[in-house]
Amino acid sequence: MATEKICISGLEEGARVESRILEERIQKAVADGARRLEIDAMGQHGIGGRLWISKEEPIEIDVIGTSGQRLGSKGFPGTVINVYGSVSDDVGWLNAGAEIIVHGNGSNGACNAMAQGKVIIGGDLGARAMTMTKTNPRFEPPELWVLGSVGDYFAEFMAGGTAVVCGYDPQDTENVLGFRPCVGMVGGRIFVRGPHGEFSTADSILAPISDADWEWLTENLKENLAKIGKSELFDLLTDRKEWQLIRAKTPFEKTGKVRLSMSKFRSDVWDNELGQGGLIGDLTDLDRSPIPLITNGELRRFVPVWENRKYQAPCQSSCPTGMPVQKRWQLVRDGLVDEAVDLALAYTPFPATVCGYLCPNLCMDGCTRGVKEMLSVDITKLGREGVKSPAPKLPPLSGKKVAVIGGGAAGISVAWQIRRKGHEAVIYDMSEKLGGKISSAIPASRIPKEVVDAELERVAKVIPHVHMQKKLTAADFAELKQNNDAVVLAIGAQKPRIIPIPGHERLKPALTFLKDVMKGKAEVGERVVIIGAGNVGCDVATECGRLGAKDILLIDIQKPAAFGKERDEAEKAGAKFRYPCFTQEITAEGVLLKSGEVLPADTVIMSIGDTPDIDFLPDTIALDRGHIVVNEDYQTTDPGVYAIGDAVRPGLLTHAIGHGRHAAETLDEIFTGKRPAAEAKEVIDYNRMTLEYFDPRLTEFSDMKQCAEECSSCGSCRDCGLCETVCPQTAISRKTLEGKDFEMAVNSDKCIGCGFCANVCPCGIWNLVENSPLG
Repeated sequence: MATEKICISGLEEGARVESRILEERIQKAVADGARRLEIDAMGQHGIGGRLWISKEEPIEIDVIGTSGQRLGSKGFPGTVINVYGSVSDDVGWLNAGAEIIVHGNGSNGACNAMAQGKVIIGGDLGARAMTMTKTNPRFEPPELWVLGSVGDYFAEFMAGGTAVVCGYDPQDTENVLGFRPCVGMVGGRIFVRGPHGEFSTADSILAPISDADWEWLTENLKENLAKIGKSELFDLLTDRKEWQLIRAKTPFEKTGKVRLSMSKFRSDVWDNELGQGGLIGDLTDLDRSPIPLITNGELRRFVPVWENRKYQAPCQSSCPTGMPVQKRWQLVRDGLVDEAVDLALAYTPFPATVCGYLCPNLCMDGCTRGVKEMLSVDITKLGREGVKSPAPKLPPLSGKKVAVIGGGAAGISVAWQIRRKGHEAVIYDMSEKLGGKISSAIPASRIPKEVVDAELERVAKVIPHVHMQKKLTAADFAELKQNNDAVVLAIGAQKPRIIPIPGHERLKPALTFLKDVMKGKAEVGERVVIIGAGNVGCDVATECGRLGAKDILLIDIQKPAAFGKERDEAEKAGAKFRYPCFTQEITAEGVLLKSGEVLPADTVIMSIGDTPDIDFLPDTIALDRGHIVVNEDYQTTDPGVYAIGDAVRPGLLTHAIGHGRHAAETLDEIFTGKRPAAEAKEVIDYNRMTLEYFDPRLTEFSDMKQCAEECSSCGSCRDCGLCETVCPQTAISRKTLEGKDFEMAVNSDKCIGCGFCANVCPCGIWNLVENSPLG
């Protein structure tokens, strides 16, 4: 971009260049990069206007010679025009931001309809300057500075901006504002120094110059005098006693009327004309006197409503078992740690195994603290304590009996819940040991064996009737249906899925490998390739590392689905991930990809999921791609048969446990003559909680007590009393109800609907509801 000054002449071959041609040449020079121009004018009009690029890239123009009309018209911010001489009519016409500095006099119509920018005149001005100016509140108001005096009809219909008339060496020593200034003036102000005649007092008025006004005037006067080379006049022109301020009158000042208060208007105008009560005085006897600024009772605009336990906490909503996590932390805060630990048994038979070790903790993913990027409350500290919980007390049997096929997480969950509700549950499983994959396939590196054994021992006390190593036939299934009030299929997914590619007989299924690990029979080579990079694949990788593998590679056709602790442990074992990889064949050398590359491997393990063993099921039970079809209550197409867990759809252990709890509730409602109804509770909005009370610096929790204190108890009142304390009207009070229950009550006669209670509540209990209209 050019930085040197570009000179453009208004004279060519002895003839004057047309105004249009000169403007085109100026525009082209700017388009070519010129940002400093000198114009030798010969009366051309509109010099320096409409240079839109100056807002981003300032442009400076020096005008020598004789400029014509409308210099700087439609000027844009960033354009600075220096005129070394006088100017013709309409300088700064429709100015939209340019700064125009005239080192001489100006003619008529200066600054007509100017909206922004500044015009400085180093001499006198002609008639009708500063007329019809305007101000947009989004931008700086326009300014006109005149060193000398102005001509007739100055500031006619002025609607905004500031004019400064210094009165130095004026053309009329007895009147620096000319004849009839300020006619029709509706906005803006005029600072004037020197004598002047009458101005339009119908439209304008003298006003005192405040300290702020004087500071603005003197600061800008000093700057603008320097721009016209007259800095030596500053001391002479800054005698405050010589200056006056004229401003536009307000509409009320023009009419001479005083603004009525609302109450005065009602009594003197409204009721006087229409009678007491106004237009509808004969239809209602409601009090329609003026409403005070701060209202209470029925006139409040907003009403605070205490919505304790109306909404579900995000942590509970995120947990597939429906565990009321926030309620457990409340019990810890109340000093009832054992009760908090034992509460989990109402939702899962594996509080320590799952909540403490194996679950990816979806409740923590949903924790409100994450909205502020704070550490989620650590449920594992409470979950692991669950290993100490004793078996719950059981109600007497109702006579109803349910056969549960499958002794994994889903089967134990549904049997556990059925027995807790007073019905008998009998488990049938073809494995040697109860617990499904928890006891047979999940490595000891993920969970201590003694924790699993302790929880299975507690399960045995609740569900004593278990038939192990029982592979069912179609006839067995039909007999179970006949001898029980319901049958629940919790058969899981025990058949490894194998892709029928050449060499698949060299593969080892992941589930088989993990079971061998648990039995101490697993062996691997130094180089292992695992096809399928999910969390099960990561468990396989971790165990391969423990068994001595040096090179472990997990491949997948898409971005690996592994996450959380499983992936972390696999990476610690040295596992690497690679995708996308499409397997063509398993050879003695390793895995041959469709790209032709061979991934060397001594051991190849396939971990792409498992499918249910459904050979014994009758045709009356519908299937979809190998999984059992169920409705929202986990009922199959056979009304007396239910299905849960991986037999329905693959998921986490917590999903299987949640399925079991839901199915058990459905069966209990049927057995007790109720209509099955799913829990329908809306989740509380994250924005309702106030988290400023909690420590954002925490990177880990030291103990359960700290976890409990850092829980905001979303949707359930902590009984902290903040709302009661902060209410400016003392309108909130705590009322004790039956037992340990309580509520926060609002005295409507005191409450003004300010919303302080809702804004300070850490739990999001208070809801500020718009009040209903009266009448």
